[in-house]
Amino acid sequence: MKKSPLIILLAITLTVSLLAGGGSWVATPILTVYIPWKADFSHDTGEVLNVYCWNEEFKNCMIENYPGYKENKDGTGTIGNVTVKWIIEGTYDMNYQDKLDMALSVQDRADDEKKIDIFLIEADYAPKYTNAEGVCISMKELGLARYMSGQYRYTQDVVTDDKGNVNGSSPVACPGLYVYRRSAARQVFGTDDPNKIRKYFSDWNKFEESAEKLSDSGWKVVSGYDDAYRVYAQNVSAPWVVKGELRIDDNLMRWVKQTKDFTDNGYNNQTHMWDMDWLNGMTSSGDVFGYFGPAWFIDYSMTSGSLDDFLGEPEVGNGTWGDWAAIEGPEPFFWGGYWICVAQGSDNTGLAADIIYQLTCNSNVMKDMITEEWPFCNNRRMMRQLARGEEPNAFLGGQNVLEQYCAVADDIRIEHGTTYDWVVEQCFQDTMFYYFDGKVDMDTAIRHFYDEVERIYPELGETMQSRHKE
Repeated sequence: MKKSPLIILLAITLTVSLLAGGGSWVATPILTVYIPWKADFSHDTGEVLNVYCWNEEFKNCMIENYPGYKENKDGTGTIGNVTVKWIIEGTYDMNYQDKLDMALSVQDRADDEKKIDIFLIEADYAPKYTNAEGVCISMKELGLARYMSGQYRYTQDVVTDDKGNVNGSSPVACPGLYVYRRSAARQVFGTDDPNKIRKYFSDWNKFEESAEKLSDSGWKVVSGYDDAYRVYAQNVSAPWVVKGELRIDDNLMRWVKQTKDFTDNGYNNQTHMWDMDWLNGMTSSGDVFGYFGPAWFIDYSMTSGSLDDFLGEPEVGNGTWGDWAAIEGPEPFFWGGYWICVAQGSDNTGLAADIIYQLTCNSNVMKDMITEEWPFCNNRRMMRQLARGEEPNAFLGGQNVLEQYCAVADDIRIEHGTTYDWVVEQCFQDTMFYYFDGKVDMDTAIRHFYDEVERIYPELGETMQSRHKE
């Protein structure tokens, strides 16, 4: 039987792709086509590639994984004849964003030594940069969009602007689960089997019913005020600001009601994330039943070694090793990650595009990037394959959880954000903390929230006042 030229061509392409390790598979309604990647450096003129980030994590990722990167003794790197300069600014007190904003404001008149080529952002404030005019070069403009089809959708939602342009790319995904104590589950629910425990936390009504049962036995369903915040916040129906109007989404008000009820009923410890009491809740002497967290949180923050570092007490967490399990929570969510953006005006767009391709699209490179800190990469096919061959997680009592993480990652949907989101969210949480503490009533808390946002963003004042009067 004679083979058609198309079949022969596809067979040859498959063989070459497996040998070369580049390119991407793109699904069409008829067949799956392999598109090889070839970086275009023809427009690159810069001798320096300036990279803005907040620590050395991305730098180390480049050193270990980007083909052809050479580390210099002076803290810089070299790729071909281009010097890679790292501008690292800490995130304390808005320092990173302030320094990045200042550098971007003079981008159009900066020389090669100072012109930003690549900068990193986090999801919490991504819209500030990806929604702003003239800040980012889109992935389509860089020729990368066709190679990003294997990524999780939410990682692109986070950096998609109002016009539908994807303005960044992430090498990691951070879907989250609800991590609970097996010993407490056996005591309260008569089993620690994740398949059976899941039904007690599958929606928020059941979550609240289970919180009462846990409390009767001396367990807190969560540690503090902000444990469930991101789960609610990532499942809102619309952004904070729509057409210049500020709105508090109904889902956020559900978080407020639940957290106040939990506080008044003693279902939480009234802690704040990352404070000492919050961390102590997960130790062997702690009374917290569960925490919301992604894979890095389990592997890095909850293990005994990490707790020792945080709390300064030797072997404080060893008593909980194997006493945990993880299930999907009431709503899908993610926590963490970083996005690589290319600045408008960069004189090394070809090199910048190749870096993004290699670290966020090339599965042969990405599989070597999985670490304890970032154990889940932004590649659906790869993570499904790893889930099939996953080894039992000793910390989680021998449970295999990658399939659950994959399912959650597929379900996450993020509304396009606004440039106001980062500050508005901080104002909202800070204000509600006073309400949870019983220092102010609800009306006073809401009014203070409006006043604080108006002070920072006067242009929203009129619409906020009208909404408040309603």
